[in-house]
Amino acid sequence: MHTARIATITALAALLTLSVSAARAVDFPGFIDQHRGKVVLVDFWASWCVPCRRSFPWLNDMQEKYASDGLVIIGVNEDNDQANAAAFLNEYPARFRIIPDPDGKLAARFELLAMPSSYLIGRDGTQLANHLGFKTAKVDEYEKLLREALGLQAEQLAAQPMTGDPN
Repeated sequence: MHTARIATITALAALLTLSVSAARAVDFPGFIDQHRGKVVLVDFWASWCVPCRRSFPWLNDMQEKYASDGLVIIGVNEDNDQANAAAFLNEYPARFRIIPDPDGKLAARFELLAMPSSYLIGRDGTQLANHLGFKTAKVDEYEKLLREALGLQAEQLAAQPMTGDPN
């Protein structure tokens, strides 16, 4: 195959699937540093984002299920008009911390490409994985990465079903 075509296919695949990063230290904002020693999932979202509507029940479930194991979920809202974000949160309440980013400074710092986008940060502050989009068909894969980052046994996953919106 031609090298340029391989690079294009690889780039498209990265946009559509989960990416496990080689652990690397990143200069994250203070709101992540204050959770050093915990596993942090930073999720960028916006009110107009359809997959974000499907991700919120799952994010709520994960926060509730793994908070005692050291998971902290932080939702970063990218709406320019925070009234839109408030309306979204009235319809899809978050049981995790929400940080507004209407000027996109945090998005730029994370080199955000699409929404939703999530970044999994390990207890030592290194980025462990990131993914673009949200697919309910992949929630087991997403949860497996959370469990691995938290140091939990993978076989316990099957015993704890997801209770969020199945769509």
